[in-house]
Amino acid sequence: MLLNVYSRYNKIFEKGKGTYIYDNEGNEYLDFVSGISVNCLGHASPVITKALTEQSQKLVHISNLYYSQPQLDLANKLTENSEMESVFFTNSGTEAIELALKIARKYGNNLSYDENGNKIADKTEIIYMKNSFHGRSTGALAVTGQPKYQKPFEPLMKNVTECNFNDVEDLKAKVSEKTAAIILEPIQGESGLESATPEFMEAIKELSEKYNTLVIFDEIQCGMGRTGKLFAYENFDLIPDIVTIAKSLGGGVPIGACLTKGKANDVLVPGDHGSTYGGNPLVCAVANAVLHELIDNKLIEKNVVEKGQYSVEKLKKLKEKFDFIEEIRGKGLLLGIKFDEKKVLAKDVVLKALENGLLLVGAGNNVVRFFPPFNVTNEEIDKAISILEKVFEKISF
Repeated sequence: MLLNVYSRYNKIFEKGKGTYIYDNEGNEYLDFVSGISVNCLGHASPVITKALTEQSQKLVHISNLYYSQPQLDLANKLTENSEMESVFFTNSGTEAIELALKIARKYGNNLSYDENGNKIADKTEIIYMKNSFHGRSTGALAVTGQPKYQKPFEPLMKNVTECNFNDVEDLKAKVSEKTAAIILEPIQGESGLESATPEFMEAIKELSEKYNTLVIFDEIQCGMGRTGKLFAYENFDLIPDIVTIAKSLGGGVPIGACLTKGKANDVLVPGDHGSTYGGNPLVCAVANAVLHELIDNKLIEKNVVEKGQYSVEKLKKLKEKFDFIEEIRGKGLLLGIKFDEKKVLAKDVVLKALENGLLLVGAGNNVVRFFPPFNVTNEEIDKAISILEKVFEKISF
């Protein structure tokens, strides 16, 4: 019935409320997956319900041939609260990545030809990071540094080069006059919540300035409040030229965005890109309501930072008790538990936690991600920690 592209758990969920979700047999679970870092306001959020109801009675879709007030308001909200200047709305994070890659390629091509159309350079290379994950479309796969995702679909987009994440010398060896853009997740999500080091970010900053290269930050998972900042780049001393966002931006409705500034702003012209559904009034109205909670009602400032610190304290106590926990990673409510994979596999923890009423998601073989909604309570965190402790005590590895 469904195309066989997911190894799904044998659960059918039918409703949720806040941090809890319920299957069709009435069983209750704490949801610390949050739709893979999407449901930042939890399930059945009255804020989202209100925005959906009110906007659906006005306009759902008009296409991008015209303006709509929700779209203009959302673009203003994002640019006013960032260093970015322009926005294009998409239906997903992967689509935002595809646009970022198109901007990078055209930017490089514009610098590769003189005003008479004569080729003077070949500035079209895109540098990406080993162990990165940027999506499953063919362009995004080409810059995803994981062969298990790439190989079945080769040949992929050419003129891309992999760099070892956080390896300054490898970066210096690979960035050159040919480089149009460097793309990275400031905190790698799929491969275990590994954060870029200050030294690596400084090297990217210096090299991008030296070679007139764009810097693209993929903040699809780590952005929109997850780290305790609205944008993940705010945790680093580097402001990118392009930022891609999605997931928590819509709190559950499908929306993404590609934000640009400076030399990335005016690369595209009418006809270069488009989207039938992207940024329609309905999803933009919801995203506006979500950002109102995150920014104006200070949910990031009041809750994400505080609950993140509280979660880390509790998780570190588990680390002290169980020697197979190697590290507690992450910032804000973008947290991960790293295991000694010779003793513990992430997939086993996820399965046993599910059996005990807690939803978690893995990241590679040895990291389990800890992604509650932003309005999670201390009591809910305590309950999740209690379930994890029970799992760790009883599971046979």
